[in-house]
Amino acid sequence: MGKEADIRAEVDGVSGAVRALLERDELILRGDIRRRFPRNGLENLQVADGVLSFTGAGQPVKLHLGEAAQTWYRAISTPPPSLRAKLGLDKGGKALLSGDCHDADLAAALDGVLTDDGAQAAMLVACITTPEDLATAEAVQSQYPHLPIWAVYPKGRTVTFGDSAIRETLRAHGFRDTKSCAVSACLTATRYHPS
Repeated sequence: MGKEADIRAEVDGVSGAVRALLERDELILRGDIRRRFPRNGLENLQVADGVLSFTGAGQPVKLHLGEAAQTWYRAISTPPPSLRAKLGLDKGGKALLSGDCHDADLAAALDGVLTDDGAQAAMLVACITTPEDLATAEAVQSQYPHLPIWAVYPKGRTVTFGDSAIRETLRAHGFRDTKSCAVSACLTATRYHPS
């Protein structure tokens, strides 16, 4: 989502200055009023006179957003794209898979769109946790040099082989990163195009 605003908010009769952050799965208020509202639990959304009103967790909420109220309303009421759509596989595209897919969210996004035929694939989805996984993905991609690689890898501070190492290696081998997205609570992904 990426929306944030410093505004006045009213939550269950209490008013205060907050920073409102609209993220993929929740609306967060920080400042005088601190709350987290799951996006899928926001009800009775309305906009009037620059104020976005809704009920969240059983509490009446008013966000004084001014001219941005309508934009926030649309962002909240529009469902976020599915992982399949973010990967670019929602319109019939097929993918090759490299590595082991143990993540339920990724498996669901790839269900029914995997192929073993690189000539039919629109991309290579590579599950990477080690340098060897990355080398295997590059070897598969070299057989189909037109395919971009979606590198899917663990996120977090404890990851020993992740974003920096993958980016450095693929850039050194002539790829450029063009897009990234969250996959699940544990995984993230970056798309790399061959130059």
